[in-house]
Amino acid sequence: MTSLVLLSGWGIDARIWQSLSDCWPDDIAVDAPDWPGYGRHTEREFPTSLPELAEYMHARLPSDAIWIGWSLGGLLAAALLDWLPPPRGLVLIGAGATFCQADGVSAQELAAFRHAFARDPQATWHHFLRWQLQGEPAPRTALKRLLDLIGPRPVASPQTLATGLDLLARLDVSLQLDRPPCPTLRVAGEQDKLLGDAARHAAQVTLTDSGHCPMLSNPAVLVDYLVGFARFADNHVPQAHRVEE
Repeated sequence: MTSLVLLSGWGIDARIWQSLSDCWPDDIAVDAPDWPGYGRHTEREFPTSLPELAEYMHARLPSDAIWIGWSLGGLLAAALLDWLPPPRGLVLIGAGATFCQADGVSAQELAAFRHAFARDPQATWHHFLRWQLQGEPAPRTALKRLLDLIGPRPVASPQTLATGLDLLARLDVSLQLDRPPCPTLRVAGEQDKLLGDAARHAAQVTLTDSGHCPMLSNPAVLVDYLVGFARFADNHVPQAHRVEE
């Protein structure tokens, strides 16, 4: 049995992955834990340091699984390679080495967004949902699908969301991606408005008719690529890294 761990992005809890639930083959085990401060874990805030985050996520990110991170979740998964035992494989969906890119979302745009968030977190969160869905073939349909999954309000406090925005501004996983300790795959939507051209070109898989949220617009196609990579990575794990099943 091949195990996958799915990690959501900024402002969105693990329920977004329910859009893939009908697509997984029987020999794939899927877990979608929430980040601290999200979902069922709103009793605490998202930690501001990566070592503290690694300590919290240690049991939720086992080394005998494929880690699949979307957007901020991909950046965090790559960053945690410095603090946790490496997984069998790592997938980044809709994520480059940094969130801010010269030909994508600029540092100035993110700073303006953070300023707006400080004034009105709820309205800014809704704006972000619409913003990230601009590249989908049917943005309004995708937004309805997303809100049906996660509800009309964020399941994280303004403090947790602000911490996430700070991480988007400062995380750089270039070194982890240049010298990864495990097989990696980068997946990008062809119309992803949050990725610059360089980040899209660096992806090994480009999904046509998809933007930043292919799990909403093309779930079956996305799952096919994820399962194919997971089986490849599972067959290329050093013997010492294997766990008997």
